Amino acid sequence: MAAKAGDDPDSLMTLATVFCLRNLRKTMCYQGFRNKLCMRADIFLPSEICDKLVNTYMELVHTDSNFEPEESFFQLFSDPRSTRLTRVQLREDFVRDRDLEAIRKQDLIELHLTYCNSLSSRSLKTLSSFRETLVSLCLFGCSNIFYRKGGAPLACTEDSEDEDEDVPTARQALETDFSFQGFNRLRLLNLGQLPDDVEAEPLLRPLRSVTALDLSNVRLQGAAFLTQWRERLASLVLYNVDLSEEVVGTVLELVNLRHLDLSRESRRNVKFKMTRKILTVLVQRLLHLVSLDISGHIMLDNCTVPHFEEAVGRPSTEPCKSSIYPLQELKRPLQFLGLYDTTLCSVTHIPAYKVTGSKNEDQVLNAIEAYTEFRPELAHKAINQLFDIARIQHCSQLLRALQLVIAALKCHKYDKSIQVTGSAALFYLTNTEYRGDQSVRLRRDVIQVVLNGMEQYQEVTVSQGRGLSQGVGHESGAGPETSAGPQPGCVCVQCDQVMEFSWSALWNITDETPDNCQMFLNCRGMSLFLECLEEFPDKQELHRNMLGLLGNVAEVKSLRPQLLTPQFITVFSNLLESKADGIEVSYNACGVLSHIMFDGPQVWSMEEPRRDAVMDRMWDAIQSWDVSSRRNINYRSFEPILRLLPQSIAPVSQHWATWALYNLVSVYPSKYCPLLIKEGGVGLLEKVLELDSSQPETKEMARKVMEQCENFKEDPMETNNGQEANYGQRG
Repeated sequence: MAAKAGDDPDSLMTLATVFCLRNLRKTMCYQGFRNKLCMRADIFLPSEICDKLVNTYMELVHTDSNFEPEESFFQLFSDPRSTRLTRVQLREDFVRDRDLEAIRKQDLIELHLTYCNSLSSRSLKTLSSFRETLVSLCLFGCSNIFYRKGGAPLACTEDSEDEDEDVPTARQALETDFSFQGFNRLRLLNLGQLPDDVEAEPLLRPLRSVTALDLSNVRLQGAAFLTQWRERLASLVLYNVDLSEEVVGTVLELVNLRHLDLSRESRRNVKFKMTRKILTVLVQRLLHLVSLDISGHIMLDNCTVPHFEEAVGRPSTEPCKSSIYPLQELKRPLQFLGLYDTTLCSVTHIPAYKVTGSKNEDQVLNAIEAYTEFRPELAHKAINQLFDIARIQHCSQLLRALQLVIAALKCHKYDKSIQVTGSAALFYLTNTEYRGDQSVRLRRDVIQVVLNGMEQYQEVTVSQGRGLSQGVGHESGAGPETSAGPQPGCVCVQCDQVMEFSWSALWNITDETPDNCQMFLNCRGMSLFLECLEEFPDKQELHRNMLGLLGNVAEVKSLRPQLLTPQFITVFSNLLESKADGIEVSYNACGVLSHIMFDGPQVWSMEEPRRDAVMDRMWDAIQSWDVSSRRNINYRSFEPILRLLPQSIAPVSQHWATWALYNLVSVYPSKYCPLLIKEGGVGLLEKVLELDSSQPETKEMARKVMEQCENFKEDPMETNNGQEANYGQRG
């Protein structure tokens, strides 16, 4: 039987390491004085095992809620005669000054500290103890390590009291005595997010052998000092650094650069513009470049080849065919090119083997992979786009997508945006469409990582999402008085991704599920809808999700009378004029009204608004839509639309249904033509043509739908010039 995605077993080394860490007192350790954990005297562990123990320990601490940390764990590695550490990766506030001090006698070659905000300047002294051996050092996001804690001097003694260790770090005086003097072997240095109080130049000047430097989010007084490594520097990261002619001029002197990152988080409030001239001279002067990232930049001048002048044929990585003029100067394709959040990622010919961007699934996955560790703000955007690919289109690289999202959730357990968006993506990546290809182990990993995130954000998730989610699920048996549904005023703080995802989840689980639609109404879902609409009038994503859900409710005939009130009809009518999210909100509002109109004038018991006036507004809305609009919607069946076709009681409903079919089969023919043919839609459209009540424009549109399906049957390879690959994206 073929192996399913994610079914590869763990190595014996990994299994043994995890077992030992979960059973330290039964394997390597014993309980010493005052319950202190001590290494057994007959144990000697080489660096390969010690490194694995420490790094796996950190992973378990942050990703397994059932794992109990050991207070004195790092003390186990204090004696280099019995344990050897060489490569250590520590992250988040869990790491304290005393943990680094415990391993200060080790000859570390690599030390990566990421977001270790509990470290103070006491740890700078510990860093100095590694200066003769350290080759690679990362202090990314360690915002307090250059400050004294509680006024303690840098030269504190080994026996310093630890009473302040459990108190959140408060910045005190800036530590000015630290220097990289003596770090003669240091080659790779990451000082990302160095505090503005700390000047990079004097801190870095003592270093002589640096070949890779990351200064992400660092405020530079000047960049000329970088030329001291003119002949050595192979990698330079200036992510979110304010660029200028002086900075670019300095970069051009670093002629041996192989990796250059000048990217930004976004294009907002950027004075510097990446022109065609600048990009050209970078490529011409830096002949050894294999990796370049210019994500987030506004591209001035005409950097791209006009479409009609592009090289014909399949997308090519050959520089001579590049659709980006400056990159035609390359001698060979780049290994990596960052074009995320730029207009350049959408061109045809890109001379690079791996590209980040938002044009297609591959670019989005590359972005998640490249930016997860140090740029969660970009990873979050990319995961959001993957969410849409899984929800609306189809994810073709399922295993890679799952592994990348799981890694992001593990890496950023305490980042609410990543947790909410990542969980939303996993929700769709593990649904019925994909589930058959996934192993039990992979699904277990998904459940574990989602539960860990829920545990971290339990309070905020419950407080904001409880009213949205609890009403749909298993019946509790309680009467209306004890319903766990939303209470009046529960939406009063903020509309964030928790709320948006909750509505999106409700949209999904009410699809063709009348029982869940009924529960939504029973739990006062319509009151919550009105409250959200009033509280957040400009939240387009929220409006789209809410109207999508109400479209599901409106498809259930027995529930439509509950929507037929003056208040609801007025709200739906007003939303016909909404431009939110393209046509999506207007389209869904019209869909709700189309199903209500389908029930006929006899059920319309209200005086205002009048039925004919609402129908006129529906006609106006439909005529204002662009029939070539790309859609943020996914139909698994046309049955709810098809039932509106062969009828004369509501011609506007018939027209809405015909417009919907024409839009979908013309923009996405390979997906929706077979579905329409399979479900008998062509025969129903023929009946539309026979009805005297059908409007001329409806009949004309019905003919076009039938022609589109007929053409597709003749040429089943038709894909509308490749347009189907790109769906609309969440903001």
